[in-house]
Amino acid sequence: MKIMITGAAGQLGQALQKVPASHQIVALSHTDLDITNLDQVIREVERHQPDVLINAAAYNDVDAAEDSIVAAYLLNATGPRNLAIATQAHGATIVHVSTDYVFDGDTLTPYHEFSRPAPISAYGLSKLAGEQAVAACNRRHYIARTAWLYGTEGRNFPKTMLSLSGRAEVSVVNNRFGSPTYVPHLAAAIAELITTDTYGIHHLAGGGEASWFSLTEKLFKHFGMTTRVKPVPGSEFKQRARRPDYSVLTTVREPSILLPSWEDGLRQFSQDMLRHPETLLTEVAG
Repeated sequence: MKIMITGAAGQLGQALQKVPASHQIVALSHTDLDITNLDQVIREVERHQPDVLINAAAYNDVDAAEDSIVAAYLLNATGPRNLAIATQAHGATIVHVSTDYVFDGDTLTPYHEFSRPAPISAYGLSKLAGEQAVAACNRRHYIARTAWLYGTEGRNFPKTMLSLSGRAEVSVVNNRFGSPTYVPHLAAAIAELITTDTYGIHHLAGGGEASWFSLTEKLFKHFGMTTRVKPVPGSEFKQRARRPDYSVLTTVREPSILLPSWEDGLRQFSQDMLRHPETLLTEVAG
């Protein structure tokens, strides 16, 4: 199988390239391919002729999207539409990675694949538009919704918390709940997904649920850190975009693809970080 990855320089794009398999990989970063340019997308798909295209490119700055709506829609909706058009014309399958932020969080039960989306931010709206465009433009599509991604590469919440280890205390939100997902676990799940013919929406996220507070407490324990974690409500932080208070993901698809629990993911992340502490020095979120 020949697999083309867009957004290959991001944390998920890098992880997808490391999944053990016999597939041929074509990895394109944003400097290699502007997915918002349809002509360029068509040329690259025709040039590489993939069997499967995995789109890991996205506009992920949730707060900035509120003031840069056009930029968010270009990358999160127009880009995926272009990829879907080009792969449909070529006869290829597309995997589009989406988010728990397509939901409003106004519930206390996990969201499954048939739950009704209701985004409450420009970012969430742009991601839902991307899902809809992909589904409309390529019938052989997988939409992989995930949540709270983190890994040893790139910018993410656990790495930010670790960078604050010198402080006596850190304040962390305790009233927002989601499904923390270790990037290599997601990459492995996507590799399994593309071997099936169960097209449509799939929820691929770490098992169970956690708050940012409980995630941080467990993270610090793994590293033997004595920094106190102070629980605070989300209202303590002035953020431009609204976040869902509860966006835990579950799956009702058959056959289902289940990721390890978020606790197992965090344990693996901690072990990997301890083996490669130099990764903390680069690309830590501010």
